[in-house]
Formats: sequence, C-alpha cells, structure tokens
Amino acid sequence: MARRRRNRHTRAAALAAGVLLLTAPAVTAGAATGDGAAPGGAGSRTTPGDIAEWVVDMDATRLRELLASGQVTSVRLVKAYQARVDAYEQAYADQPGVNAVIRMDPTAIADAARLDAERRLGRVRGPLHGIPILVKDNYDTGDLPTSNGSLALRNWRPADDAEQVARLRAAGAIVVAKTNLHEFASGIETISSLGGQTRNPYDQTRNPGGSSGGTGAGVAADFGAAGLGSDTCGSIRSPAAHNSLVGLRPSQGLSSRDGVAPLSDTQDVGGPIAKSVSDIALILDATAGYDPDDPSTKASIGRIPRTYTATLDDTALVGARIGVFTDYLSTSGPAQVTTALVRAAAGDMASQGATVVDLPAQPALISAVDGSSVFTDETERDLNRYLAAPGTRFPRSLARLEPPADIVTLADIVASGQVTPTVLKRLKERLGTSTGPQDAYRQRLARRAQAQQLLHKLFEDNDLDALVYPAVSQQAAPIGRPQEGLRVCALAANTGFPALTIPAGFTPDGMPVGVELLGRPFSEPALLGLGFDYEQATRHRRPPASTPPLNRLRLMSPRTPAGTDGESVPDPARG
Repeated sequence: MARRRRNRHTRAAALAAGVLLLTAPAVTAGAATGDGAAPGGAGSRTTPGDIAEWVVDMDATRLRELLASGQVTSVRLVKAYQARVDAYEQAYADQPGVNAVIRMDPTAIADAARLDAERRLGRVRGPLHGIPILVKDNYDTGDLPTSNGSLALRNWRPADDAEQVARLRAAGAIVVAKTNLHEFASGIETISSLGGQTRNPYDQTRNPGGSSGGTGAGVAADFGAAGLGSDTCGSIRSPAAHNSLVGLRPSQGLSSRDGVAPLSDTQDVGGPIAKSVSDIALILDATAGYDPDDPSTKASIGRIPRTYTATLDDTALVGARIGVFTDYLSTSGPAQVTTALVRAAAGDMASQGATVVDLPAQPALISAVDGSSVFTDETERDLNRYLAAPGTRFPRSLARLEPPADIVTLADIVASGQVTPTVLKRLKERLGTSTGPQDAYRQRLARRAQAQQLLHKLFEDNDLDALVYPAVSQQAAPIGRPQEGLRVCALAANTGFPALTIPAGFTPDGMPVGVELLGRPFSEPALLGLGFDYEQATRHRRPPASTPPLNRLRLMSPRTPAGTDGESVPDPARG
C-alpha cells in the first residue's frame, strides 16, 4: 500500500464549508443552537435524554428521514448519543458498563451544528448528512489520536483522516466517538491495554466479539447510529453476529484501507457495522471506490453502482440459488443451537422464493482455506510501513527503545511492554517474521490462490448466487474464556470474497446469532439485495435489554457491579 497523501481535499473541503457556514446570516435563536423540534409534536422541547428515547434502535435510514423532515436536528442527535454513553459506558445499576469507547470526539456537537446550518441553507451532502457514527480506533483521525487500543500509542497522532473516515465526513457523517478494539486487532474478544474489556450489551458478562467489538457493542447500545470496523478474519462479522447487527466484509479492493492500522495487506479490509442492510448500502455509497493511496482499490474501477440502495428489494430472493455450506454447520453440542438457527434462516430464504441446496463437503477447498492465512507473516512489515507514514506525531522516547531511533516500529511497541499481555505475546512471536525465510509464506499465498479458484468453481458448478453458513458457530463466550467458533471467518478472509452478516435470531440464553451470506467478488449489490429480503421477512433484530431507553434506567436495581475474570488492564482514556 502506498504511503498516504497529506491534506486530503475531501477533509479540507468539509472544513472549509463549515467555516463558511459559520459566517452565514444569523437565524432564529432556536435554530442557531440546534435545538429544533423533536419527534412528538411541532415545537416540542425536550432534553437530550428525551431525544435518546427516540434514537433507541433507530437505524440511520430512519434518522435521515427525521432530519429531512425537521423533526430532529443533528445537534440533538449527537447529544442523545452522548447521553447514552454517559449512562451506559461505565458501571451503572447492576451492570459493569459496556465500555465500548476509547475517547469521545469533543468537536462532535460543533460539527453537528455546522451540518444543521448547511441543511437550513439548503445544502444536504447526501443520505448521511448529520448522522452520528462510531469509528474503530485503528482508523486514523486527524483531529484525534489513533491508539490501536494500546497504551504504547495513546499519544499517536496521524496527519489526517483515513480515507473512509474522510469520505464519510465529506458525506456529512459526524464522528461521535472512537471505539475500543482487541488491541492491534490481534484477537476476537475486544480487550486492550488502553480501553480495557468491552462487554456485550446483550449480556455484560460476555464478550462482544472482535476485534471491532467496541463498534459492535457501541452501535447495539446506541452510542451511535452505525460505525466502521476492520476485518482480517471475522473482525467485522463476529461483532455483528454477537450484537444482532448487520456487518459487511467487502470485497478485497472495494473500499480503501489507507489510514487503517494494518495486520495484513493481503487480508485486511475496512467496512461498516450497522442496524440494517439499508444502512450498509448508505455507507458503501459514501466509502466504496478507487483511492490511489490503496492500490488494491484499482480493482473496483467500473464495478461501483450509482447507489447500493438500488438493489434493496424485498423480492430479491425470488429465483436466487443459495448453497448451504455444510462444512461450517457443526453438530457439536455448543454449536447445535447456532446450526439450527442457520438452518432456519436457509428455510426462511426458501420461503421467500430462493432455491436452497445443501452442498456436499468440500475437503479440497477447506484445506486450501485453512492453509492460506498470512496475517502473521505480514503484521510486522505492514504495521511498520503504517507507523512510518509522514506527518505522524509520536513520543520520541517510544521510537528510541529499539533501532532505528527516529521512527516507531513494532519492535519499539513490544519493548515498551505497554500492551495487554496476551497481545504482547502474539506481537513478540511476529517479530522478525516479515524479514525471515519466505518459502512458507509464499506457499500460503499459493494456497490462497488455489482457494479462490476452488471457490469460484463451487459457485459456477452449482450456479449459486451466494453461500450461507453461520457468521460465528457458537454464541458469545463469557469474558475470560476463549471464544470458539471463529474458524468460519477464513472462507471470506482468505479468498477476498465479500460476506454479509445478518441477524438470525437468539439462543435460549438470549444471545444473538448471525447468518453469513458470501458472494463472488464485487457482488455486493446482489448480496445486499438478498440480505435485505431476508432481513425484511424475518426482522430478528431487537435491542439489548441492558441498555434500555434512558427513562427505564431508573427501574434497574442498583447494586455493586458484577466483576469479570478478564485480564487486568488500566482504566481506558476518555479523552
């Protein structure tokens, strides 16, 4: 991936627009403060807490309608989400707190006010204008530190926004907060030395998935309308599945990874986590497409539709052929409930008009997929390239821990020891891998190419539109215990094919389960259509009980918050 350009035109244009709007003629006092009418009647006046009642479980698609009709302003939406973070982020009543946020964006209300002013002047940037979002803290933000969840990088300041963040801001989205992740995206339970342990709002004794668990838990708990995650092997889809959300791992090359701290240039993608398929489409409209700073996106040229919303049709499953990938349907005790829900999802797709076929075992494909993971080979190489980006500011004392003394490297981060213990061990094991013998690495890349060929052949031989299987084959594990059932993440990650996770229901323990639809490269329009039809027919999503509307918080019995048996880490930075 090329080094990044500085001073992106999109961010500069967005800031310039904001400055110009601040000099616009004065408006009425209510409009000037952004305190417009809220849902509930013309001219009604409510507190941020009252507005928070309205945003609970609303997707961005619905919020844009409220903004367009003047029933709510972006300022009031931001305040509503901030009120929910204040209420549910840390310990409250009988809960330990969701702990999804690394730091709040202190300019969010001012950004919202500028966007409200633009709307009053008739300038609407698009469907995301004024929509508050969450951003995983491995995406660069020029106005905030980007920590990767690590105490070692708590003061790391990139020169500008990651490309996807810049495009979302240019489209009118507002960053409310940066969210916790499994440190350096090197795990699936979302624990970090800077952010601590994020908890699943459906059961705060369980993990939220990972590594994008802060975004997943935050969107589920309504700390923002939607969010950005990254996925090297399941890191978008696991949090979506465990938090009753929709998540998309896009085709390799669909959206830029520029400015996203990497694990593996071969396997990494960045993409959306949201409450609905329609929200995923809106975010893709803003973020997909060619970026010269990420050469992989050259593959997207000529393959981006005018809008991804065009294929959101509740008859999209009619005539579609869906293959049940039976290799991932485990019959083990802990996975039986998930397997049953995925079987039920396939039945629902058939009821909507799809032809659903059970595929026989694919031993050659599974062997190629299982033998083609390369992120451990690439972490040091790709992270060091990211850390050396021009314009980055960092403590010189960190860079001097290991040679060279003028830039930060993975070796410096390991030497600092300021990493949660399990991740520190993994990072130590990767030191020297990128510069060591490469024969085994090249063999894994060859296996990746073989897996891609076999997967294409599976689609062709069976005339398939998509494969279906569980996003995670077991429900979210209790904090402190290993999360099982993530092997399924590799089919998309190790081939670059796109995969969409959609809520499929709940286990008897009340934990969400996600079903995954995998399509051919750049088939996102069709994949979103299939997912939309299934979503509209089943409507499995429901909000978590532990983070209810704020007027119900007082009904929760206060007691000493339950502890966890996760790793001991420092308190997170709140910024």
